[in-house]
Amino acid sequence: MSKSSADQTNMRTAFKLAGMAVVMLGMSFAAIPLYQLFCQVTGFGGTPLRADVAPGAVSGETIKVRFDASTESQMPWVFKPVQREMEIPLGETGLAFYTAHNPTDEPVAGTAVFNVTPFKIGPYFVKIDCFCFTEQVLQAGETVEMPVTFFIDPEIRTDRATEEVKGVTLSYTFYKTDLPEGTQVVENGTASTGQVVN
Repeated sequence: MSKSSADQTNMRTAFKLAGMAVVMLGMSFAAIPLYQLFCQVTGFGGTPLRADVAPGAVSGETIKVRFDASTESQMPWVFKPVQREMEIPLGETGLAFYTAHNPTDEPVAGTAVFNVTPFKIGPYFVKIDCFCFTEQVLQAGETVEMPVTFFIDPEIRTDRATEEVKGVTLSYTFYKTDLPEGTQVVENGTASTGQVVN
């Protein structure tokens, strides 16, 4: 094989490999929302399910829910739970709050990723409403209180894998995201407080 033919073969191989890399990268990004949807439907990986209403307390049995918060490295917000833990009857609606503060001099958008531990609790931890369902935007210096409404499905006690679980931890991590188009900026930069409305 001549040198030019070998160079052409090498070039074609390089282009094919580069093309495969681009396709695989695209598939990985497409897989993320599909995986999240799968987790939300099945409770896999400690992802809580969603519902419109709670069934109501069906017994006097309670479970302890702990709350955890963190931010990824690029997110400048100060984010934490208002309460560290609560005791809630199985099947009864619980309401907890987190606070987020934007200490910067510009608006910052963020999206929360969540899970519960132990992971096997995922199918029984059900959210009714949550700040994590939508992107949040905080103006410069703004502090907001963000609610999450949830319940623990009483069926948790009929599952041999979870019947002895006495406590669960709900965790959120906020990631910085691009500001949505049309975001209004408070020009005076004064701090404000408010509550996120979902």
